[in-house]
Amino acid sequence: MSRRMLTRVRRWAAAAVMGTLLTGCGGTGNTVSGDTAPDGARTTGAEVQPLTAAREITDPAGHKVATAAAPRRVVCLVALCDDMLAELGMRPVATNSGLLAHPKFLGRDEAAKIPVVPGGFIAPETEAILSHKPDLVIGLEDTHGRLAPALKGATVFWPVQPDSWEDSVGYLRGLAALTGRTERGEAAERGFRAKLAAAEAARSDRTALVVFGSDENFGVAAPGNDVAAGLFPKISHYPWKSRGVEGTYSMEEILAADVDVLFVETLSFGGPADGRLSDELAENPLWSRIPAVRNGDVHEVDADVWAKGRGTRSLGLVLDEATAALK
Repeated sequence: MSRRMLTRVRRWAAAAVMGTLLTGCGGTGNTVSGDTAPDGARTTGAEVQPLTAAREITDPAGHKVATAAAPRRVVCLVALCDDMLAELGMRPVATNSGLLAHPKFLGRDEAAKIPVVPGGFIAPETEAILSHKPDLVIGLEDTHGRLAPALKGATVFWPVQPDSWEDSVGYLRGLAALTGRTERGEAAERGFRAKLAAAEAARSDRTALVVFGSDENFGVAAPGNDVAAGLFPKISHYPWKSRGVEGTYSMEEILAADVDVLFVETLSFGGPADGRLSDELAENPLWSRIPAVRNGDVHEVDADVWAKGRGTRSLGLVLDEATAALK
């Protein structure tokens, strides 16, 4: 798997440019951003603006999404969709994500009851999608946007592309308004904001790093190319910045940063992973010299949650695991 393909599949878009959440119909307006800490950093506010059920919303990317009635049959082509539905007390009629098998979602047995969309994440089959008679299909814009013409007239397609946790909250608010599950949406947002604020208050001074990959072509997860990584500057010392589609960090640069705690996401694409990324990286002689590796502070994490989830429940789990490791 080339670094280009890894980055494309992982591409959570260019930069976290959305400073606001949803605007427009159905009470999905901005939520409170937070207060300014003494050091000038922006802290996370816990207050949540009320939501109102709506037939049309405007999402964080400016897309207008309208449904004739509250969606009940939703097909998920991206794990953010599964995450949002779980937060709202719903299940997709079909999915191509493994997220719901996690014990903090449905668990393996219940998740196995949900049909899988054939074709995998990259090429889900249109006929199979429509066979479930969805009233809403949610997919990743830069991967599934090409399906829109084939779905037009048969269902509503919603292309999502979160760049930041604020965007993820915005998408959740939009879906809560469309489905009429506004109280659940507010509760999920409030719970996540409270968890993030608590993690900020206990911010660690240790240096953290999140790497992803499926072979030796690893990448560094950074704000701007990864939603979960966007949380890390709030809870730890996280010096990594996005270098765009082509750029990444070398092992030499990682070694020079004196990383204290290392999180590793082993990615798989439609099948079981061949092996743990940390084992692959261990073949590099510089790997063993990283402080986190020397001290046994390397954590293989669930990529479905950390890399693909991107919703408030997944990000809450990231915060739980990260803050525990950073103590």
